[in-house]
Amino acid sequence: MNLFLGGFMARKVSTIPKAPVGRILMKAGAKRVSQDAVDAFTEILTEETEKIARKAAEIAKHSGRKTVHEGDIRLAAKQ
Repeated sequence: MNLFLGGFMARKVSTIPKAPVGRILMKAGAKRVSQDAVDAFTEILTEETEKIARKAAEIAKHSGRKTVHEGDIRLAAKQ
């Protein structure tokens, strides 16, 4: 996804590297993967992981902790 900033097109910065995402798709059985497919999959993965992270932080806070634990992540991912 591109963002328009002051007359220049800037790429949206992704927190998930795209090369491993392409390898995941290839490992899943794709013979070839377009850059648009990698971009879309990366965007979806980023959105879903951010949702899990927010939920895990809520679970930790509800438990009276500042630290997110493995169990918080696993519980958040199931919800």
